[in-house]
Amino acid sequence: MPSDPQQPVTEKVVVGWREWVALPQADVEWVKAKIDTGARSSSIHAFDLKARDVDGQEWVRFSIHPWQRSDEDHVELSLPVLDRREVRSSNGLTEQRYAVAMDVRLAGCTITTVMTLSNRDEMGFRMLIGREALERGFLVDSALSYAGGKPKRAVRRKNWGR
Repeated sequence: MPSDPQQPVTEKVVVGWREWVALPQADVEWVKAKIDTGARSSSIHAFDLKARDVDGQEWVRFSIHPWQRSDEDHVELSLPVLDRREVRSSNGLTEQRYAVAMDVRLAGCTITTVMTLSNRDEMGFRMLIGREALERGFLVDSALSYAGGKPKRAVRRKNWGR
């Protein structure tokens, strides 16, 4: 595991087509993410976006729902805006999205990656991990799911009411 989230993983880490990841900045231990080699950037479901100026730099405040198929337990974040990106979604529509730097812990490795903020409420996964994050030292085995581990069922039941 790299000690500096900006550095690539020194040995290739195998991940499956879907993984449980953590968002240390948001104090979120478990978010289900789709590993998407067809997407350049990573994306997370974000809502209530509000941009503001902080000492000449644009910041965006937003909320996320970390639990799949649940509107409970929203988490609010405020991060500097890296840029605004034109992103073409899987349905072919292009939209402009805020892009922020977020720490992500994937398969035991913490990296900092660009995350676009998008309304993914109707999508199967509230988070996508794209190529910009994966090229830091991850290999995708499409036959695997949750190669990096998953929460105990009791934790999942507590978080999703299952």
